[in-house]
This record gives sequence, structure tokens and C-alpha cells, in this order.
Amino acid sequence: MSDHAFPVRLEPWSEGDAALLRALNAPELMEYLGGPETEEQLDRRHRRYTDLSADRTGKGRMFRIVLLPEEAVAGSIGFWGTTWNGEPVYETGWTVLPGFQGRGVATAATQVVAQEARAAGLHRYLHAFPSTDNAASNAVCRKAGFELLAERDVEYPPGRPIRCNDWRLDLRRDPPPQRP
Repeated sequence: MSDHAFPVRLEPWSEGDAALLRALNAPELMEYLGGPETEEQLDRRHRRYTDLSADRTGKGRMFRIVLLPEEAVAGSIGFWGTTWNGEPVYETGWTVLPGFQGRGVATAATQVVAQEARAAGLHRYLHAFPSTDNAASNAVCRKAGFELLAERDVEYPPGRPIRCNDWRLDLRRDPPPQRP
């Protein structure tokens, strides 16, 4: 789950990643995602992540991001099946710990997770839905080769409306050039 051209390796999410999930639940990292989650919500999310990573049917995977060559855990990323505008698609999302932001980690991880989604092969498109206010995540989408389709109103978490950009990557096309 790595490519020598990218400065990251993706490792499947495991039981041992509960502490990483708690570190990623910091208020500054959850600002565009409805704020920090409760312990109960984190436990449910961790179970979903480990279950998804154990699935081998192509429905998706969750990963911890490992920065190379340091071998430092830098965050999380994943892809999962969903329905968008009546069409089955993959969705992706990521979080990078503060000490690793601004170094191209999220962009590199997004390019690698796109390769994983492409290899899984169930859906043609990979979507990302960063808040319109989240300049960093929107830049990741642009740099990773996603096409901006439109602004959309979505609920995340359920019951909390937010304005997002709908970015889409066609997994049947050749991967975009590497732009960390």
C-alpha cells in the first residue's frame, strides 16, 4: 500500500489505532466536521474503521498514514462506498495531525488511497466533500487531481448542515500527475 513515488505508506486500520483516533479528535482537527466526538462516538467510529479494514469485498478501507522515511504515524485516510445523487460511488476523507500538516502528507495519501479505490474496482468515481471553508482540504483535492463539480449542502454529522465542495476523481482515467 505504498508507492516509492509518494512520501507516505498506508497501513490498514487496526485495533491498535484507537489512540490515533483520539489524537485526531482534537478540536482544531474537527473544526469542519462538527467538533470533537464523545468517547462513545469514538468507540463506534473505531469499530467501523476496523470492520471496514477487515472487509475484502472492495467496499472500502481505512488506513493510518505513515510518513516516510521517518516511519511516523501522521494521520488517517480511507475510502468507502456510498450513494451520491442516486449513483454508487466511493467517498474519501482524511485527517493529518498538526505536526505533519503543510508537508504534502494529505495530498500524497489521497493519491495513494485513490490507487487503492481504483484497485478495489467497485465504483467509477471517488468523491471528497470538504467544507467550502476548509481551504487546506480543498487544496488537497485540487492537487490530487480531483475535479470540482459544485458546492453542495450536506449533513455531517447527520443533523448538522454544512456547505461543501463536491470534488470527484474518475477512477477509470489514468492517475493524475504527482503533485505533493
